[in-house]
Amino acid sequence: MTAPMRTPGSSAAPATSTAPTASGGASGAGQYGLSREARNLHWLLTNLVEEVPGILSVAVVSSDGLLLLSSDPGQHAERPAEAPKGPRGSSADLATIVSGLGSLTVGAARLMDGGPVKQTMVAMEEGSLFVMTVSDGSLLGVHATPDCDMSVVAYHMALFVGRAGHVLTPELRSELRQSLEDAR
Repeated sequence: MTAPMRTPGSSAAPATSTAPTASGGASGAGQYGLSREARNLHWLLTNLVEEVPGILSVAVVSSDGLLLLSSDPGQHAERPAEAPKGPRGSSADLATIVSGLGSLTVGAARLMDGGPVKQTMVAMEEGSLFVMTVSDGSLLGVHATPDCDMSVVAYHMALFVGRAGHVLTPELRSELRQSLEDAR
């Protein structure tokens, strides 16, 4: 059973906030004109990054490899200055890596008759990369510090997927993609 999505105006989310959103701006900036579902996904992604220790950046990627939502790794003041900057500091780079790794693991699972891929984790000397299926081929990718608690990151990713997966419709994916293009 998935937890219900909380709206940005509920008691779990501040009614007015200046915290950075998933698009990197203040909570209202860049979100005018977005549907309630799109604003909820932005809020969920921002909450994931801000609430889970060790997460550096996050990207939600469509099944065709297009970036739908992302965090801006430079916006989080709590991150130590010596922490890795992520894949060239770019959400587009993280999206490319997530898409490629997702495709590679799906191909491997087919060759091994392993069934659908649920999660992929890569532990590196200077960081960790997690990729989890959201819905119909969309992926959630998280770049985290090397000392993150992997089980906590995976748990919170699963919560995000449970809350976001059922609303990530083709129409919403199109809206999110368009909002990223408009922000450029």
